[in-house]
Amino acid sequence: MPWLTLLIVLPLVGAVVAWIAGDRLARQVGLIAALATFGVALAMGIAYQASSTSFLQFTETHQWIPAFGASYSVGVDGIALVLILMSTILVPITLLAGWHEMEGGQATIKGYIVLTLVLESMMVGVFAATDVFLFYVFFEAILIPMYFLIGRYGGPKRQYASIKFLVYSLLGGLLMLASLIGLWVQAKQQLGHGTFDWATLSTLKFDGSTEKWLFAGFFVAFAVKAPLVPVHTWLPDAAAEATPGSATLMVGVLDKIGTFGMLRYLLVLFPAASLWATPAIIVLSLISIIYGALLAIGQSDIKRLIAYTSISHFGFITLGIFAFTSQGQSGATLYMVNHGFSTAALFLVAGFLISRRGSRFIEDFGGVNKVAPLMAGTFLLAGLSSLALPGMSSFVSEFLVLQGTFTRYPSEAVIATTGIILAALYILLMYQRTMTGMPSDEVTSTVTELNKRELVAIAPVIAVIIALGFVPQTLLNIINPTVNKTMQVVAVADPKPAVEGTNS
Repeated sequence: MPWLTLLIVLPLVGAVVAWIAGDRLARQVGLIAALATFGVALAMGIAYQASSTSFLQFTETHQWIPAFGASYSVGVDGIALVLILMSTILVPITLLAGWHEMEGGQATIKGYIVLTLVLESMMVGVFAATDVFLFYVFFEAILIPMYFLIGRYGGPKRQYASIKFLVYSLLGGLLMLASLIGLWVQAKQQLGHGTFDWATLSTLKFDGSTEKWLFAGFFVAFAVKAPLVPVHTWLPDAAAEATPGSATLMVGVLDKIGTFGMLRYLLVLFPAASLWATPAIIVLSLISIIYGALLAIGQSDIKRLIAYTSISHFGFITLGIFAFTSQGQSGATLYMVNHGFSTAALFLVAGFLISRRGSRFIEDFGGVNKVAPLMAGTFLLAGLSSLALPGMSSFVSEFLVLQGTFTRYPSEAVIATTGIILAALYILLMYQRTMTGMPSDEVTSTVTELNKRELVAIAPVIAVIIALGFVPQTLLNIINPTVNKTMQVVAVADPKPAVEGTNS
C-alpha cells in the first residue's frame, strides 16, 4: 500500500471535486476528503512499527529528474508520523469549526475549501519527503495556498500580512536553495554523481567551513518558518489577519516545518556544524521564550496574543532540539504535537468569540462566562494547556525539554523556566479580561453559547489535550526510537549523572 502517496493525492482529488461541486457542496466534499485523509493516516499509524530497526518506514522511490539525481522519495520515521497524524486531524476540525467562515464575503467558499485541501497535501508531502530536492519543492509550494488563504480570505490588512509572510519565507527559501545546490556539488565531488537522497547525503564528509555555510542556509530558512527571534515578525501579522481556521493550520502545522527540518536535516546532514552553532541557537531560543511571552502580555488583540505565545513556545521546542539530549529532543517533538492542539483550541474558540462579537480586541469582551459558560470553560482548558498545567498535554513535553536542557545546560534551563511564569501571566490575564466580570450590553446581546457543530469541532481537540496529558507514552513510544537513532547519527550521548551510584 503506497500510504504516503495516497495521503498526498487524496486531498488533491478532494480539491478537484470540491471545485467542480461549487459553493453549494464544497464544504461537504472538503470535509469528507479531509476525514478520509485522516482515516488513511490513522491506518498508516496503526501499521507503523516503532520497534523496527529501519530509520524510515513506508518508503517509496520513483525516478523523477534523473539528470541531476532528484527522485520522488517518501518515507516516515516516528517524528514525521506524529506530525502527519496531527496535520490530518486538524484539517477536518478547522473545516468544521469554520463552516460559515466565508459566508457574506466576496471570495468563494469553494476557493477556501480547495486551498485548504491543497495545503493539507503539501503539509503531508513536506513531512514525508526523503529526497531533499522534493522536500524543498514542498517547502516552497506550501507558501502558495497559505498566501491566498491569508490574502484573499483574511482581515482588513490581509494583503500586507500575506505579502510579508511570502517575502520572509521566500528569502529563507532562497538561502536554502543555495545550500541545496552546494550539497549536490559536494555529492558529485565525493560520490562521482549528484544526488539529493537524504540517506546518501547523510554519509558525506565536509570540511569545517563548507559544512558551516551549508548549515547556515538551511538554518535561516527553518528559523524563519519556526519562527525564531529576530526573523519572527511576519507571524503576528499573518496570524492576526488570517481566518481562525487558516491561523490554526499556519501556527499549528506550518510553523512545525521549521523545527522538523532542524531535526531531520540540520542534525543529520550537518552534525558538526549543528554542534558548533548550538551556543548561538540556545541564546536565540531563550530570547524567543522571554521576548515572545513579554510581548504576549502586552497585546490587546486576541489573535496577536496567541501568535506571540507561539513564538515563546517555539523557543522551548528549539531549545529542546539543540540541548542534544534524548529527553530534550523527545520533549521537543512531543511539544510540536501538543502545541498544535493547544493552539488550535485557542484560535478556534477565539474565532467563535470574534465571529459573534465582531471584534478581536480584548477590551470589547468581559463577562463571557456569564452568558456562555461552556465556551468560557473550553477557552480556559485551552489556555491551561498552553501554560503547561500538570494534567494537560503541554506539561509533559515542556517538562522533558527543561529536564533534557538542565542535564547539559543548567543555567540556560533556569532562564527558560521563567517562561512558565510569564505564560501563566499572559494566559490568565487574557482569560480574566475576556471571560470574568460583568458582561456589557454588547456582550450579552451578541455572544451566545457554543452550538452543536462547534462542540463537535472543538471536543476532539480538548479530548486529545487531556488524553496526552495523562498518557503521553502513546506518542513517546513512537518518537523515542527515532530520537535515539538521530542521536547516534550525530554521535552525541546523554550526559552521565553528576553523582554515580555505588553498590552497597
